[in-house]
Amino acid sequence: MDRHSVGIAAKRALAGGLVVFPTDTVYGLGCNPRDSSAVERLCSVKNRESKPIPLLCKDFKTAASMVALGEVAERVARTYWPGALTIVAPSRMEFPAPIQSCSNMLGVRVPNHRLCLQLLGLVGGVLTGTSANLSGEPACRSAAEAVAKLGDGVDIILDGGPLTGKESTMVRFDGDKIHVLREGSVRVPDVEPSK
Repeated sequence: MDRHSVGIAAKRALAGGLVVFPTDTVYGLGCNPRDSSAVERLCSVKNRESKPIPLLCKDFKTAASMVALGEVAERVARTYWPGALTIVAPSRMEFPAPIQSCSNMLGVRVPNHRLCLQLLGLVGGVLTGTSANLSGEPACRSAAEAVAKLGDGVDIILDGGPLTGKESTMVRFDGDKIHVLREGSVRVPDVEPSK
């Protein structure tokens, strides 16, 4: 995958398309999170109903503009970003309903993958960051798997080779308390999954 291919994918995403791309964890399915039609199409392709959709951001500043990070969340973010940690925090912005939960929370992450960050930079800093798969099925770890699972439902699949990562760890902050919503490839020290 070269810069030219990434540029084509970025243009397609900005025009309302769905793009599959490699990340530092698994293959992601991206679209412009502010484009209601694109978000609806993403949900339809994944057969996803009620779960909120996290966002991938090009850097800390972009992510912090999307959500209100408290002192503890900011410290954790600066420790683990870029990397495989999704932080769920109060949203600072309005997004289509499938992006945010009914409690106005939003999940954000800064990935640690050169080509993924390049793509994010070309689309204005943010894309949806849900895994490239059908809802309830394992995440795709190769472009070939994405073709088999999603096929004609998406516009472009960027082949970044086989990936061996796990999904990101997902955490939510309640003041100083951290709730682990999903265990993944990052272990946050001294934090146990919430029951």
